Amino acid sequence: MTAPTTTTAEATQPDASASSPRRWAPLRPLILRLHFYAGVLVAPFLLVAAATGFLYAGAFQAEKIVYGHEMYVPVGDTKLPMSEQVAAARKAHPEGTVSAVRPSPADDESTRVMLSGVKGVDADHALAVFVDPYTAKVRGALEQYGSTGALPLRTWIDEFHRDLHLGESGRLYSELAASWLWVIAAGGLVLWFSRRRALRKLRGTGGRRRTLGLHGTVGAWAAVGFLFLSATGLTWSTYAGANIDELRTSLRQATPSVSASTGGEHGGHGGAAGAGGSGEHGVGLDKVLAAARAEGLGDPVEIVPPADGSSAYVVKQVQRTWPTKADSVAIDPSTGEVTDTLRFADYPVLAKLTRWGIDMHTGVLFGLVNQIALMALTLSLILLIVWGYRMWWQRGRGSAFGRPVPRGAWQQVPPQILVPLVAVVAVVGYFVPLLGISLAAFILVDVVLGEIAHRRGRRETRKTRETVTPAAAD
Repeated sequence: MTAPTTTTAEATQPDASASSPRRWAPLRPLILRLHFYAGVLVAPFLLVAAATGFLYAGAFQAEKIVYGHEMYVPVGDTKLPMSEQVAAARKAHPEGTVSAVRPSPADDESTRVMLSGVKGVDADHALAVFVDPYTAKVRGALEQYGSTGALPLRTWIDEFHRDLHLGESGRLYSELAASWLWVIAAGGLVLWFSRRRALRKLRGTGGRRRTLGLHGTVGAWAAVGFLFLSATGLTWSTYAGANIDELRTSLRQATPSVSASTGGEHGGHGGAAGAGGSGEHGVGLDKVLAAARAEGLGDPVEIVPPADGSSAYVVKQVQRTWPTKADSVAIDPSTGEVTDTLRFADYPVLAKLTRWGIDMHTGVLFGLVNQIALMALTLSLILLIVWGYRMWWQRGRGSAFGRPVPRGAWQQVPPQILVPLVAVVAVVGYFVPLLGISLAAFILVDVVLGEIAHRRGRRETRKTRETVTPAAAD
């Protein structure tokens, strides 16, 4: 449950925590204050992430419409050899080198020939040349990014969602949002279910209490989805993602890759970009593809040419939809023999879960259903943020814009609970550094504001005494 105050003055009333176990009841005000601060201060980042995530989920279908001419072809009788299709692409676009080839995965889909080192194309992207597999006619060329083959529209939205088009520094925003989303969601869930059932009803209520009811009800239903988005979003973030990768590696749960060297043995090399301008080496693309088919690699696949004279072709399945197809083989370019094989079934458990989690997060795993679910989830997050700020406004007195939850909640928590809690927070803050740093900043700001308020109160008390004392003397 996200956003600004899932909390309210009503939520602090004694009867609201009556259903909580007595020893855990003191935690409620602490969670309430954390939820309030995190909601108010982190919600703008979450709002941007939710809005751009909504757009990204819809970009898959929009991409098919916008780039339909390049992606789809009239169904013909027989597909031409891969060598002819690549030759046609190179004739139309002789610039750069062939870095990968994705043969037509369906009867009505085009073949993609990816070129790297093309002037005007981002170094992390490729120029995808779309070829009709039946006629070898080039239907167009578009910049492509990532393993899912994102074209310009989806790439632009993806980068906006990830880093606001600000580069590596911009990724801090999305990591901050992902770092706090699970905290806000879990805290809101605890607050909602610790309220008495009567206070959670929507019928017959109005004003702030109704806003709270909508915020809490929708948040409770969507909380599991938010926890999932947060966890999967952190897996490829800059700082928390690096810690997760390090942990997976130490547990021998890193994602393996087929060896691109002709010596075999699974290594960390993967498939490097092809050095040859045409993509044809040794036995050629057609025999390489046939060898991969013989190993059971069905469509969709991607062929990566050898990086140099000591490297092999790498053919890998690129189906991210369910069921996932991610087998890969390395093929010696001089003999056409398979030198290494890696099956997705042999991936470590955490590697599989990471793959599935990321694919579900990006809306790929279950296709259109997955994308609709993500759009609904991000829309609910937007609504929760709006309702949260509305509750903050409704909570104010007169012209005041909201009131914070009273300070000192941590003092009510028994030491036997507070000490382990602080230890857990410290560990989590270490592994999720943007959460730890921002939480420390919240605490520091809160302490400073509390000290300012305390001194202001002492000055006002002193003035009151000075005013009252002369009057009493008279």
